Amino acid sequence: MTKLFNDKNFWKTAIKLTVPVALQNLLTSSFTLADTLLVSSLGTVALSSVGMMGQWSWLINMILVGFCSATTLFISQFWGIKNLKKIRHIGGIAIIFSLAVSVTFTAVSLCIPELIVRIFNSDADVIEAGSQYLKIMAFSFLPIAVTNILAAILRAVENVKLPMYVSGFTTVLNIFLDYCMIFGKFGFHKMGIRGAALATAVSAWLGLVLVVLISFIQKNILAVNSRDFFRFSREELKAFVSKASPVVLNESMWGLGTFVYNIVFGNMGYEYFSALTIVRSFENIAFVIFIGICSASSVMIGKSIGQGKIERGITDSKRFTVIVPVLAFVIAVLIVVFRNQLVSIFNMGNNISQLTISTARNLMIVYAAAFPLRMMPYLEIVSVFRSGGDTITGAKYELICLWALSVPATIISVYVFKVPFIAAYAIMYIFEDIPKNILCFRHYLSNKWIKPVTKEGVEGLKSFKMKKDGKNQ
Repeated sequence: MTKLFNDKNFWKTAIKLTVPVALQNLLTSSFTLADTLLVSSLGTVALSSVGMMGQWSWLINMILVGFCSATTLFISQFWGIKNLKKIRHIGGIAIIFSLAVSVTFTAVSLCIPELIVRIFNSDADVIEAGSQYLKIMAFSFLPIAVTNILAAILRAVENVKLPMYVSGFTTVLNIFLDYCMIFGKFGFHKMGIRGAALATAVSAWLGLVLVVLISFIQKNILAVNSRDFFRFSREELKAFVSKASPVVLNESMWGLGTFVYNIVFGNMGYEYFSALTIVRSFENIAFVIFIGICSASSVMIGKSIGQGKIERGITDSKRFTVIVPVLAFVIAVLIVVFRNQLVSIFNMGNNISQLTISTARNLMIVYAAAFPLRMMPYLEIVSVFRSGGDTITGAKYELICLWALSVPATIISVYVFKVPFIAAYAIMYIFEDIPKNILCFRHYLSNKWIKPVTKEGVEGLKSFKMKKDGKNQ
């Protein structure tokens, strides 16, 4: 074990790639936390409404994550052999698909906002507040989609600082605009919940402008004529679609599954959903370091496999499969120890009901217990399997555990057995994460997830298998 981690180059590269991505997501999550805190001062209905519409945004985000993951798969391997032309072509394909998704969600959000809110809760006040929020926030979908793809391209070529800096600036701006527009400060009109939505949209558009502008100043991988991104061949499009389809299906269906959970939870009462909104604000912060780790491992493993250095890719994957559960356990303990203090932050103005606060504290315990089990499949599916070129197996395991086990178990427990809210929340985790851990770990040990997309990677895999067969004989 000591020998496995006695590699200075591994730690240097891992930290260099992990920290900026983790910081970027910490900034984003901090905004979500600050946004939730500011909105909570408007009361339980406003908090619940924003939380519900956050889940609509979550659905589009999960689809976009699928395209970003597929983009990282290709670009990290092409980056290993420094094929910049292919990198830009893959980026262009991903941008087109992401634009199509974002435009569709924007149109639906603007045309039927009340219907979308009603899916979660039929309370008239919630529908009115949620609709006001969604009709403005919808204008953030398009810039967020393009910015996510551009950030994925930059991270895959080991330029992790630019997305972090832009995210930091827009997060601070977003919080400032939130304060000004919600409460009518510094000459702004007092807009309440609509102000929170407008702040999000303005910050999203500025973030996209900054990424493009700074890229041309830096002359990085994005600083070329836009036509260079869209001159891809039919073969490149076909290859991207074949690899991206399982990933996008995986993330979309997982996002839809979460959407279904939230419909169930939302209809159990908006006070309960407010508690869930509070917990998710902290979930995002607990999760940020693992987003950074998985981003780093995706680049490192994918780059090695793209170069044909299969053994190095496998060794790095082993290191990350030890780091993640240990770190997840430590964070889980901290969540349990400080849960009361964390939840109490949201009730400093005494605007949140006692039921919401007590429920949130109990949910924190359940989430902490599930946290280590949740992080391992995340690493293996999103990072190891996909960067190795296997986009199908992880999707299959995730969708089976979600749709064949967890979603039915949660629905039955709520509507048939009438279990309490906390029990339903725990059942969701139990039926999804335990079987998924078993399936993913077995597949990881088999090394069948190594499926290179570069010529050098294919040759390297052949040599690795010959060497392994020779040792076995």
